[in-house]
Amino acid sequence: MSFLEPLATFMGMSTVELVAAVLGIVAVWLTVRQNIWGWPIGLVMVVLYVWIFYDVKLYSDMLLQCVYAVLQLYGWWQWLRGGQEHQGRTVTSLGAKPIAGGLAVGAAGSVLLGYLMGTHTDAALPWLDAALTAFSLVAQFWMAQKRLQCWALWFVLDVIYVGLFYYKGLYPTAVLYAVFVGLAAYGWRDWRWALVHRR
Repeated sequence: MSFLEPLATFMGMSTVELVAAVLGIVAVWLTVRQNIWGWPIGLVMVVLYVWIFYDVKLYSDMLLQCVYAVLQLYGWWQWLRGGQEHQGRTVTSLGAKPIAGGLAVGAAGSVLLGYLMGTHTDAALPWLDAALTAFSLVAQFWMAQKRLQCWALWFVLDVIYVGLFYYKGLYPTAVLYAVFVGLAAYGWRDWRWALVHRR
């Protein structure tokens, strides 16, 4: 028996969920601090969450984790070699038009995925799950490009995710997302400071 199993049992979660939650906190913390290691650690986390969400029939979130795996690789590359001079990304701010465009893509994705999941699967809460999935992809794309606004969107999404995971009985994951709410607020402050002081 691994040393994690008693802790996971005490917390009412599987060992896989415990490991994924810890990796998630570490990955987001490193991302807030603009540390490149947040991306590979995040990659391991999302692979574990593919299984977790499949097990509780949150299929949109399961698919989201698969896309996240690709976006983790994209973000890793962007932070290492992205930008105009291929020296990695620096924090930038989006204008009103790109923000509106990103949110429109999220809304369209919500409707399409919600319809598919609501009519063709036994997904739990298909419309809410789909909306969170679509807008999370927008936030993750913005994060990969070091756009300040990713943290504002993450803050809103993470608050809603806390309620969703609590409702589904994934209490440790709900706690994880409550921590993410705090990290999103901290990320906004930290990246905004970096943006202001770089100018």
